[in-house]
Amino acid sequence: MTEEQNNPSDIETENTGDQDSPLEFPTAEEVDALVGDAAPDEVGNLTQKLADAEKQVLLAHAELDNFRRRNLRETQEKIKYASGSLMTDILEAVDNLGRAVESYENDKNGDGLHDGVKLVTQQITTILDNHGCKKIASTGEAFDPNRHQALQMQPSDEFEANTVMQDLRPGFQLHDRVLRPSQVFVSTGSDKK
Repeated sequence: MTEEQNNPSDIETENTGDQDSPLEFPTAEEVDALVGDAAPDEVGNLTQKLADAEKQVLLAHAELDNFRRRNLRETQEKIKYASGSLMTDILEAVDNLGRAVESYENDKNGDGLHDGVKLVTQQITTILDNHGCKKIASTGEAFDPNRHQALQMQPSDEFEANTVMQDLRPGFQLHDRVLRPSQVFVSTGSDKK
């Protein structure tokens, strides 16, 4: 190549100012004209660069595929063992419940069993609370069909209409999601007119 061909100031470029415009590739005729003037070593170099670029693209695709598989496997494993810490905490309560039953078998008057079961109930409630599982407040609260399941509606002088008057089975929610609604009796208000 001559000095005239290598001088960048002689090459005209079109600058539209639009940085997002798509790349323009030469036509087949333009490539043939360039290759026809190029030395065989340049064609070999360009062919090698193309082969290297294709290899890099394949390696990048393989790496991305491996990343996706590894990420999926790790996510599935996290989901599978997510409740591990909760189970470990509950096992302590189960151990204490076993001790309470053993205490009752040794002393049939039941005082140890009552105290032991009460202690285990408090321990399990604390464990659930520590893991974001809280009891839903019901009695005296306004009836909420998203948190309460009404089993019966009846008149009450003590509670206003649409107020929970009795909680038959407590409900629980995990953070902000209801796991189990409370089963409740709901007041229809006073029967006196």
